[in-house]
Formats: sequence, C-alpha cells, structure tokens
Amino acid sequence: MTTISTDHLSPVWSHLTTIQPVRGHGIYLYDADGKRYIDFTSGIGVTNTGHCHPHVVNAIQEQAANLIQGQINVVISPSAIELSNLLNEVTPPHIDSFFFSNSGAEATEGAVKLARAATKRPNVIVFQGSFHGRTAQTMAMTTSKTIYRAGYQPLPAGVFVAPFPYSYYYGWDGDTTSAYCLEQFELLLKSQTAPFETAAVVIEPVLGEGGYVPAPTRFLRELHALCRKHDILFIADEVQSGFGRTGKLFCFEHAGITPDIIIMAKGLGSGMPISCVGASHELMSRWPVGSHGGTYGGGALAAAAAVATIQVMRDEDLPGNAEEQGEHLVLGLKRLQSKFSVLGDVRGRGLMIGCEFTRNGQPDASAASAVQKACLERHLLLLTCGTYGNVIRWIPPLVVNEAQIDEALHIFGEALAVVEGQSVVA
Repeated sequence: MTTISTDHLSPVWSHLTTIQPVRGHGIYLYDADGKRYIDFTSGIGVTNTGHCHPHVVNAIQEQAANLIQGQINVVISPSAIELSNLLNEVTPPHIDSFFFSNSGAEATEGAVKLARAATKRPNVIVFQGSFHGRTAQTMAMTTSKTIYRAGYQPLPAGVFVAPFPYSYYYGWDGDTTSAYCLEQFELLLKSQTAPFETAAVVIEPVLGEGGYVPAPTRFLRELHALCRKHDILFIADEVQSGFGRTGKLFCFEHAGITPDIIIMAKGLGSGMPISCVGASHELMSRWPVGSHGGTYGGGALAAAAAVATIQVMRDEDLPGNAEEQGEHLVLGLKRLQSKFSVLGDVRGRGLMIGCEFTRNGQPDASAASAVQKACLERHLLLLTCGTYGNVIRWIPPLVVNEAQIDEALHIFGEALAVVEGQSVVA
C-alpha cells in the first residue's frame, strides 16, 4: 500500500486506521492503490450527503472561484445570508436567528454563553454520558469518558450532571428509566442547582460518544415541560444527531418538542468546517454585541457548502432514506443478535445505531474492538463508543442503499463469527 510518513503529525490524535484515502465517492473511500473501503463512520457523522456529493462539490467550486472568505464583522457574504434564510425555513418557526462558528465545541460554547447572557443565570445541567467537546467549557460538560477531561482540572464551574435514561444500562424498560431519571432531575434542582440559578439544560437527544443511546420520547417531553415550568432554557445538542441522521432533519422532532436553542455542526457542511447556534431573535438580542465572535464563522466557502447540503437533504429526502435504511439495518442487526450472544443490545434512530457488546451481563470492550478490527480487515470502517468502549456505532452516509447495508451486515456477521469462534451465519 502506498503511504506517506505521518511522523510529523501530533501523536495526540488517535487513529482508527493508517489508511490515506485519495478519493471519496458516496459511501466509499479509495486509497492510492485503488483499494475500496466502505466508510460507515461518515467522518464521525459529517458526510451525511456522502463523500463528494456533486451538488456540494459544485457549490464549493463555484464559491471558491468567486469569494473564499468575507469576515462577517467586516463584510457579509451572500452565502451566509442565504444559509441563514434556509435554516430559518427548516427549523421551528421561533428559531429565526443564527450564529455561525467552525466546530461543534465552538457552537456549544456559544450556546452556553448565550444562555448565561440571556438569563443572567450561571449554571447549566448536562447528562451522564454526554459528549459536548474538548475545549475548556465543553470538557466541563463532557461525561462520556475520563480521557476527554483527565489532567485538565480545574475546569469551568457551574456544570451539574443529571442521569441520562439509559434503559439497557439500568436494566429497566423505557418508562421506568424515564420516571427515575426525571425524579433525579427534580432532586438535582432541589439539592444542587436551584432553578433561579440554572440557565439551561443541554442534552443530546441521542447520546453520541456516550453509547448511541436514544432518549425516550416521554423523557424528552417531560424534561422539556420541567424546563418550561422553571424558565430554564432547553438546548438540543444536535451536533451528531442533526441533519437527517435519525430520520428527521433534527432528532428533537421525534418527540414533538421545540428547543429554545439548537446546536448544529457535523452534517451541516458535508465536510466543510461549519457549525451554528440557532435561537429566537428575541433571545439572541439579549446577547451583548461583540461579546462573542470568531474570524471564520459565516465564511463564504463553508456557508455555500452548507446551503448545498441542506438543498440535497430536501431534494433527495435523505432523512426519509435514513429512516427507511435504518429500519432495514436494525432488522439485520437484530437477526445477528439472535445468533451471537455477545451482541447484547441493538438500539438507535434512523442511521444512528448502536450495538452494545456484553458478556455475562458486563460490558465487553474487547469483543467490540475485535469485531471492529475484523470488519476493518474486510474493508468496512466502523467506530466504537460508550463509556466502556463496548459499543459499535453505525453512522453510514445517508445516501446508502439496501444492497450496501446488506454487504456491511454480511461483513459484520463474518466478524462476529470470527470473534465468537462460530461458522459464518450472516
């Protein structure tokens, strides 16, 4: 395999592979020797429109030929205005004002700053298993793994952690788990951070790094109602679950709720670095002018890519395809679950699916890692996640079709058989 030395890349990065792709198309990556890999990582939930979707590529090329950067404090690029108008069309009616940044962590920091500025309250509540980023503020909000925050204390204060309704972990049904976690949330308001000092609740509708765990609809609705009761802002972190990933443009739509603030990134730009904080104009107007900003937020090139991305989402109904293909994927995974005891749980929404590996009722990270490695040997790229590292997550591009999912399921079945020492029964 043709490779280039990586000696001068910082070793702080972890690497799933040493593959150096030179081309991407749809769900596939290709190296310099022409080897093809099925990319079911989507750049960690980024390439929802697939690698190098022609409409997105054309938009980037046309924009680059005309204007690459227009710093938004100095001039306002037409593509940034177009993006804000388009987001206004696809978000809930009251979400009509948008601030652009580069990454999910930046957008999360912005959302927290907005919430604190608007409410004049200092505290935020997050949930066990959450991942919100690796900057100082977002490390303080991240509880999925200690690696993301160990050694960086002291972290910003004013962050409180409530239990997430992770039914498989508790061993309860969804209603029992939701009831318990809601009780614990109300206890937290009585014992740790009073409503009058709590600016916002920040929640991933599906835990990302924490294990691909969807919050039950009941939990999201009742949590939303509690926020309304106490005038606490409800912030939906849709960094990984947004832009069609779960079968709707935004995951909170499944629960029929409307957040006060939406955090967007990853799938918004199809690979270009862009993120967004969406809120009402009334809320945004409480944010002091000049108290937040950034050099590249709302840049012409990334904004043009995001406009094209949303157009593709709508024109090709990628959320609908995610729902349809997700159902097919789950059925296939559940068939494998019935044959391989190490596959303890299959869960998710749309094409955001987690497979949790357990043995004798305990997390089995070694099995998850071994299956991941066996899949990689067969040119299927999958990622693990979860606090114990025992969950394999399925995040294929939303352009995937049934035949491609079947191929991936066959490879996954082979990998499971290798790990459990059985004959292939995919």
